[in-house]
Amino acid sequence: MAKASSPPAPTMGYVGFQMFYIGIMITAFVKCISTAYNIRLHAINEYGLVIHEFDPWFNFRATQYLWDNGSAKFFTWFDYKVWYPLGRPVGTTIYPGMQFTAVYIKRYLMDVWLGGMSLNDVCCYMPAWFGAVATTLTALMAYECTVGSDHRSIFGYLVDLLRPLIFASKEEKSTKKKKGSKKAKPSSDASDLTTTSAISFPSSPALEVALCTAAVMCMVPAHLMRSIGGGYDNESVAVTAMCLTFYLWMRALRFGNSNASSIFWGVLSGIAYFYMAAVWGGYVFVLNMIGVHAVVLFLLGRFSDKVYIAYTMFYLVGTTLAVQIPVVGWTPLKSLEQLGPCAVFVVYQLLALTNIIAKRKGNVKGAKDLFLLRVQVFAVSFFLIAVAIHLLAPTGYFGPFTSRVRGLFVKHTKTGNPLVDSVAEHQPASPQAYYQYLHYLCYVAPVGMAFTVFFYLNDASSFLVCYGLAAFFFANKMVRLVILLGPISSVLSGVAVGRVGSWCVARLVGPSMLYGPDAATSDDATSDDAGGASSKKKKKGEKDDDESELAAAGSTSRKDRISAPFKRAVNRAQTSSEGRAIFSLVSLAIFGAFYIYGMQFHDYCWELSAGLSHPAIIFKATTNDGKTVIVDDYRDAYFWLRDNTPQDARILAWWDYGYQITGIGNRTTIADGNTWNHEHIALLGRILTGPEKDGHRIARHLADYVLIWGGGGGDDLAKAPHLARIANSVYRHMCPGDPTCRGFGFMDRYG
Repeated sequence: MAKASSPPAPTMGYVGFQMFYIGIMITAFVKCISTAYNIRLHAINEYGLVIHEFDPWFNFRATQYLWDNGSAKFFTWFDYKVWYPLGRPVGTTIYPGMQFTAVYIKRYLMDVWLGGMSLNDVCCYMPAWFGAVATTLTALMAYECTVGSDHRSIFGYLVDLLRPLIFASKEEKSTKKKKGSKKAKPSSDASDLTTTSAISFPSSPALEVALCTAAVMCMVPAHLMRSIGGGYDNESVAVTAMCLTFYLWMRALRFGNSNASSIFWGVLSGIAYFYMAAVWGGYVFVLNMIGVHAVVLFLLGRFSDKVYIAYTMFYLVGTTLAVQIPVVGWTPLKSLEQLGPCAVFVVYQLLALTNIIAKRKGNVKGAKDLFLLRVQVFAVSFFLIAVAIHLLAPTGYFGPFTSRVRGLFVKHTKTGNPLVDSVAEHQPASPQAYYQYLHYLCYVAPVGMAFTVFFYLNDASSFLVCYGLAAFFFANKMVRLVILLGPISSVLSGVAVGRVGSWCVARLVGPSMLYGPDAATSDDATSDDAGGASSKKKKKGEKDDDESELAAAGSTSRKDRISAPFKRAVNRAQTSSEGRAIFSLVSLAIFGAFYIYGMQFHDYCWELSAGLSHPAIIFKATTNDGKTVIVDDYRDAYFWLRDNTPQDARILAWWDYGYQITGIGNRTTIADGNTWNHEHIALLGRILTGPEKDGHRIARHLADYVLIWGGGGGDDLAKAPHLARIANSVYRHMCPGDPTCRGFGFMDRYG
C-alpha cells in the first residue's frame, strides 16, 4: 500500500463555504432562541404580567420576603400565616434556588444594567428566559454526543467484553505474530459522517444535530407546559438546571479529555448539580441518572481514569454543596432514594484502589489476576459496609422511600396516601398525553435512539440511552414527569434529523465542502482501490487486497472483511455522475419532507402554547352576544378578603387555594399546597364533607371565614369525593362501608 500522506491543505472554496454555512447555522440558531422566548409570552401578551395558578403564588411570596428581608432572615423564616395554628418553617422546607435567582437577576441585572424592573415582572418573565437558556443547553448536549470520531455500535462494546473470555488464546497468538510490526493509520471512509479536516471548523454533523435539537426544544410542548411566562414554578428553572448538569457531565466524558480537563468539567457538573438541588426536589432524578450512567459505563467496559475522575469530582463536589441546602440536609447519605449513587461512588473508589494495588504489586498479569484482586478487595469492603449497615439500620438512620416515589413503582391509587393519589398530575400518562406533549417526536426520537445505540455509541452518547429509557418509564407512571421527556426527546430527534440532514447537505454540495478536502481524497482513494482490486485476478494463495488494507489498518475482524466490499460499492456509486444525481434528488426529497412535517410541528406547538398559556386565576369567556370578556373572579374574591376582613382573619378553604389566599389576600390559611401534614388536611376534609353541625363545631375554633368555590367542573363539589376520601383515611367513620367515598360524587357508590 502507498504510504499515508498528510491531509491536503484546505482550499479557499472550502473555507468560504464553511464560513457561509456556519453563518447560516448561527442565524438559524438565533431564530430558535428567539422562538423559544416569544412562544412563551402568550399569557403575558394576553393577560398581562400576572402570576399563574397556585404554587407560583407561594414562590412569589417567598421571593418577596427574600428581597425585603435578606438571606439570613429568609433561612430562619417561620411563617405564622399558614397552616394555622401550626405554622411552617419556610426557610428550612423550601428549595430556595429559584427565589435567589430571581432576586439576583433583579438586583444585579435589571436594577444595575437594564434600568430596573419590578420583582413581579422579573418572576413573570423568568420562565421565558430560562426556556431560551434550556434550548441552548439542550443543543450543547446534542453537540457533545455527536462531536468526535469514537462512536461505535453497542455490539462492538459487547464483543470487546466477551473477547477476552472466548478468543483469548487466538488473540495471544495474533499478538505474538504482530509483535514489532507497525500499524498504519486507518483510512477514512467517505460514508462516515464524522470525517474531519485539518482546519479547525466546528464539525459536521454535530452542528446540524445541535441546530435541529434547538429547533425542536424551543417549542416542544413537553417543556412548554412548565415554562410559560407567568408560570413562576420550580420546574421552569429546574429543567434548565438539569440540562446544564447533564451537559457538563457529558462534556467531562468527551473523547480525548486529559485528566485535568476531566477534573475541570467534573467539578463544574457538581456545581450545576448543587444548583439543581437548590431549585427542585427532582434533583434526585438527576443524581440517580448520572449514577446509573456510571454503572452502565463500567458494565460496557468503559471504566477509565477519565470516567473515574469525572464521576468522583461530580459526586464529591455536588454532594458537599448539596448538603448545605437546609431542605436537602444529609438526605444524599441517608435516603434510600439517593444511596444508589453513593454506592456507585464507593465502588468506583474500590476499582481505583485495586488498580493502584495492581500497579504497586507488579505481579498482577492479565485480566484473571486483576479480577481475583478485585474480588478480594470488594469482599473485605462489602463486609465492613454490611457491618455498618447492620449497626445503623436499627437507629433509623436510613430514610424510607417517599409516597411520591412509591407512586412511581406501584399502581396509581395504591401508594397508601390518598392525598398523593388525589392529585391529577400523579395520574399515569396515556398514549394521548405522549402525542399531545411530544407530537411527531413520538416517532422521530426512537429513530435517534436507534442511531445512537447501533451506530454512534460512545461514553457521552450512551448517557442519552440511559436518560431516554428512564424518562419514558417515569413519565409512563406519572403524567407530570412528561416534562423530563422534553430535553431527551429533542436531543434524540435532533440526532435523527441532524445526521440525515448533514448527509443530504454533503450529497448536494459534495463531501469535500462539508467535511473537508481529505473527505474527497479518501473517496477517490477508496474508489481507485476498489476498481484496481476488481480488475486484477488474484492468484491462488495470494492475499486479497481488501484483507491487506484491513490488516494494515489494524481491523481484521470478520465484520470488517464482510462490510468492506459493500462500503466500497456504495462509495463508488456515490462518486459516479449517475449516483450523484440520484443522491441529490433523494436529498431534495428528504428536505422537502422535513419542511412539510417541520411546519406541521411548528404550527401545532404554537397552537398548543396558546392553550397552555391560561393563567387559571384569570380566564376568558364568551357572552351570549359573542363578546369576549376577561373573568377575574378569583382575584376579586381574594382582593375582597384583603380589603374587608381584619388583618389577623383566618380563612378556612380547601388546601388548593391556600397559596393564593396568603399570596393575594394576605390572610392566614389553615392549609396550602405544601401538604406536609396529612392529618391537618384530613381534618379540613372532615369539616367540608361531614354533617353541618359537626363541621361547624370544629371550624369555629379554627377559622373566622370559610371560602367555598362553586360553579364549573373543577369546583369544590366536584372535588368532594377526594375530600371525603382523604378525611376517611384518618377519620374512619366518614365513609362507612364505602372506602372510596363514591357516595360524595355525582354517582352513588354502586356507579
